[in-house]
Amino acid sequence: MTTITPKASEIERSWHVVDAEGLVLGRLATEVATILRGKHKPSYTPNLDTGDHVIIINADKIVLTAGKADRKMVYRHSGFPGGLKTSTYAEEMNKDAAEAVRRSVRGMVPKTRLGRQQLTKLKVYAGPEHPHGAQNPQPLLIEHAKHRAN
Repeated sequence: MTTITPKASEIERSWHVVDAEGLVLGRLATEVATILRGKHKPSYTPNLDTGDHVIIINADKIVLTAGKADRKMVYRHSGFPGGLKTSTYAEEMNKDAAEAVRRSVRGMVPKTRLGRQQLTKLKVYAGPEHPHGAQNPQPLLIEHAKHRAN
């Protein structure tokens, strides 16, 4: 049996829109990373960008479970000695929720040129509106990522 590698012109890309209201951040990020990489397609190839475009709306209404919003830290380093900056996820979500969600998805794609190329297909918006209506995005339902309050 031969392995079929798709050419760049043969790759079909579709658009998906995800309403992040009430979804858990980590579960949403793993599903979105899978679609960005193209792992949901039979034509998945690890060394090619075969993924689809994903639009995330309502990023400011995303949920972190078990009090992680106040306990889990986000680290940045300037590259200079003593340049470590820390903040909590709650502070990051208040400052820029779209960037916090984008950073979480970024951690789940490869840390290579291919991962950076795949991340360009991710569009994140804090509110319910997005300017990509002309692409006719299909809604992507991620039921297992809904937060169930116990």
